[in-house]
Amino acid sequence: MALLEVEGLEAQYGWTKVLHGLSFAVDEGGITTILGANGAGKTTTLRAVCGMVKTAGEVRFDGHRIAGRATEDIVRLGIAHVPEGRGTFMQLTVEENLRLGGYARASRGTLAGDLRRVFEYFPVLGDRQRQIAGSLSGGEQQMLAVARALMLRPRLLLLDEPSFGLAPLIVQELFAILGDINRSEGMSMLLVREIFRIVRTINREERVGVLLVEQNAAMALDLAAHAYLLETGRVVMSGPAETLRKDDAIRRSYLGY
Repeated sequence: MALLEVEGLEAQYGWTKVLHGLSFAVDEGGITTILGANGAGKTTTLRAVCGMVKTAGEVRFDGHRIAGRATEDIVRLGIAHVPEGRGTFMQLTVEENLRLGGYARASRGTLAGDLRRVFEYFPVLGDRQRQIAGSLSGGEQQMLAVARALMLRPRLLLLDEPSFGLAPLIVQELFAILGDINRSEGMSMLLVREIFRIVRTINREERVGVLLVEQNAAMALDLAAHAYLLETGRVVMSGPAETLRKDDAIRRSYLGY
């Protein structure tokens, strides 16, 4: 059953149209990825779902039309957006950022219980909960952005480039929580894999649907069940992630072999 259904989605900034009739879906408890080069319209797609840009077309969440609704109303329905660049409140502590993440949610569970829950997923944040967010490394800030979204107790998590800006040096300080990952891989890849592992765990254990935008196509296709390929605001290919992984054009253009 589809949790999110999008049909004929158009979006524009001012007079510039960016999306040209996109149609895609995210199954309840499923993971869907949107792939494409820079400028293809991936970030705009997530913003359009959240009502952050001018749109036309049909967007349904849990069977109900949400196109045209205010962003804050869409959030209250249980759609959490982790933007590219993280959107962290730099002057607040880790805990204060997390508590803000739970502000607009429906009343399920306690904030204290949910703080414990996200610290289980992200132990490094538990160790730094009194620390100012702006003093965290880039990797820790990315973890905080995902954790803050989880405080909403979402049914759908929109992830925009979770590997964005993760420098190799970030991973050195996180080796303590990455013991199950082969250290022979490149250091930056280690942290990306850890974030993706946590997203997979959240999806499996809490049945949170995920719509992932990610330039690391190989890892996105590993995580997702279904994939859509965008070029200049249009879907040019879609199907099961495993099928797209085997497509020669995608392997040459996006997977590097």
